[in-house]
Amino acid sequence: MKQAPSRAAAGWRSSQTLTVTAAFLALFALVGFALYGLPFFYDFMTREYGWSRATVTSGNALGKLLVGPLFGFIAGWLVDRFGPQRLMAAGALLGGLALAGLSMADTLPLFYLFYVLNALAYVCGGPLPCQVLIARRFDKNRGKAMGIAYLGIGAGGALVPLVAARLQHVLGWHHALLALGGLIVLLAFPLPLLLKNPGTAPQQAGAAPPPAAPKVDIGAILRSPAFYLLAFGSMCSIGAVGGVMQHLKLYLRDQTFTQEGAARILSLVLLSSLAGRVLMGWLADRFSRKHVMLLIYLLVATAIPLLLLPAFPGRIYVFAVLFGIGLGGDYMIIPLMAGDLFGVRALGRVMGIILVADGVAESAFPMLVGALYSEAAKSYALGFSVLIAVALAGASLIAFLPKPRAQP
Repeated sequence: MKQAPSRAAAGWRSSQTLTVTAAFLALFALVGFALYGLPFFYDFMTREYGWSRATVTSGNALGKLLVGPLFGFIAGWLVDRFGPQRLMAAGALLGGLALAGLSMADTLPLFYLFYVLNALAYVCGGPLPCQVLIARRFDKNRGKAMGIAYLGIGAGGALVPLVAARLQHVLGWHHALLALGGLIVLLAFPLPLLLKNPGTAPQQAGAAPPPAAPKVDIGAILRSPAFYLLAFGSMCSIGAVGGVMQHLKLYLRDQTFTQEGAARILSLVLLSSLAGRVLMGWLADRFSRKHVMLLIYLLVATAIPLLLLPAFPGRIYVFAVLFGIGLGGDYMIIPLMAGDLFGVRALGRVMGIILVADGVAESAFPMLVGALYSEAAKSYALGFSVLIAVALAGASLIAFLPKPRAQP
């Protein structure tokens, strides 16, 4: 006869559900709304303020280049030392303030200041604490849990162009951006404060206690070639993804898409990323995560050339689906691979370093693409060609990763 689950076991499962929900909402708001929502407003800024495409994408670059190296390592240490919950709540408040400030920032100093706050919100409340939060509470189904939480990015990113287009039509773009800032706080702030620091998972009666975890030697990790292959490989792919996503709305407007039409394509990319996160999370629990990572990176490298081909029926939609699936798995697979290679106990510090590096790439490549844009021909040919080469380089580096010590 089956025994009813103990109260402790039920509490543990409830804590896991709350964990995934908190991570989902944080990524929904601070990545889906903030990271993927802000490029929707770039064409309004270029038109109203007279700024170039390189300028409007430079805010994201400056914010991440300043905040990442200065605070990313500290944030990783804080997460490992005190837990991620308080950092996530602080990130939600900073994210709301950043978007509210950007709604009225009509000078470059203010524009850069609020983009720095937005980058700080991303570090405090985005992927880093969410990855650690899930890694500490899940073992067997970690890939599935990470995939569900990362659905928040796709769901938020798919919804925000449609919400922003509607708000902009009704309120104007300034008040639309202000409203998005308020939504970020409402969605991402409350739930992390309800989470307690995890204990250990409940043990079966009579089961032997788990062995003590070995001490983490971060120096040995930093001397490992695998660390640099993972870091530079992920930088290449994330940089290619960032270069496309920051310019996609501007590219679509060059292709004579309307505001609503461009919003629908952006939404399709992020909707496809939902399928990508579920699919890649499922594959990561069943197959070698190195091979899954390689598949994701090749999808990104394969999709970008579609933007440079002559127009044919459905070209943009094929791109949106392929690129979206790759985008969905891109961010999610990195902490899973890092956990397999270096262990969960050092994940906060390892991902603190890797996310700083990825943030540099994600912010620098959009600026490079903007600088390579041909105003005369209204062409992204050179910039997107560079991104294709970078994406292929990332896949090549991942191919040299060793077999992880902890396989699914």
